[in-house]
Amino acid sequence: MWTRTWWDGDGTLTVGADSGAGPRQVPLRIAASYRARTRGLLGRDGIDGALLLTPCGSVHTFRMRFPIDVAYLDRRLTVLAVRTMPPGRLGLPRLRARHVVEAEAGAMERWGVRPGVRLELRASDAA
Repeated sequence: MWTRTWWDGDGTLTVGADSGAGPRQVPLRIAASYRARTRGLLGRDGIDGALLLTPCGSVHTFRMRFPIDVAYLDRRLTVLAVRTMPPGRLGLPRLRARHVVEAEAGAMERWGVRPGVRLELRASDAA
């Protein structure tokens, strides 16, 4: 079985590496510790790129200042579902979801993130 241990830090999200259109590289912040996952995007006015919460199967947007796109990923980093959530909402837990990627609303569509797409996540060497 494929496993990966994640640490808090920076990285890169690659979308469409297996498509003919060419891959899209997105800056990524990794939140793997309990403290970083709990903090998430709370208290921010926006985000450049995306935030990976791992392990994570559901999210909420209580006390958030802006709407977000949420992509639920399985263990192999395949997108199970993508949802846009306005502030003040509770997302239902997703069966088989192991990771969640969050970004500003509309970003996932621009990047081509949709169900069935497999993402590549790479932590920076310093992490």
